[in-house]
Amino acid sequence: MNPAPGMIKAVIFDFGGVLCFHPDDERWRRAAGAAGLPVSDFMSAFWAHRIRYDAGLCEPAEYWRGVIGAVFHEPKLPELVRSEIELWNQYDQRVFDWIGQVRSAGFRTAILSNLPRVLGEELRSTPGFLDHFDHVTFSYELRKVKPQPEIYVDAIQGLGIEPEQALFLDDRAENVEGARAAGLQAVLYTTWENFSGWENFSAAAYGLPVPGFSEDVARRQ
Repeated sequence: MNPAPGMIKAVIFDFGGVLCFHPDDERWRRAAGAAGLPVSDFMSAFWAHRIRYDAGLCEPAEYWRGVIGAVFHEPKLPELVRSEIELWNQYDQRVFDWIGQVRSAGFRTAILSNLPRVLGEELRSTPGFLDHFDHVTFSYELRKVKPQPEIYVDAIQGLGIEPEQALFLDDRAENVEGARAAGLQAVLYTTWENFSGWENFSAAAYGLPVPGFSEDVARRQ
């Protein structure tokens, strides 16, 4: 569906892969080391047990016991939780700069993410992080996960707009399709370079500020 001029009133951002970079090899190695597993085994187990964790249906100890297995020891839990948080704390300042452009132009913004309580609490306690958003939808608080329709409805209602007035950005195709099924406009986000080039759609068509690209904010921490 092509947007009508002036239709978009808000932009909704996924967290992992959009607001922050995907974990690099070194971050995965550190997290796997904390779990005492080979990286490939760790990554398989990490994702295999993720849905219930993101949905707030299990606590960290249960999740990590599922990841590590019988050798899980409760005293290791704080280290494991910290290693998980550090997988996702490499924020992309270029995206946040564009959020500033978007808000200055009068659009509302929201964050909509599948994540567990420990990561959500970390983001809520990070000074200034949530100041960029008019509404926050975290899966563990709703006990719903993308692409379930209820999670998109929460974001729309929180922003006080109609579904078709929102543009949703996510790096997973199934979540983009879920947003579209719920009536939102949605775009698959791959990289900042592709997005800032507007290769998939026209900025003018949405009435949004064109993302600026600056090398001095492109550095990864």
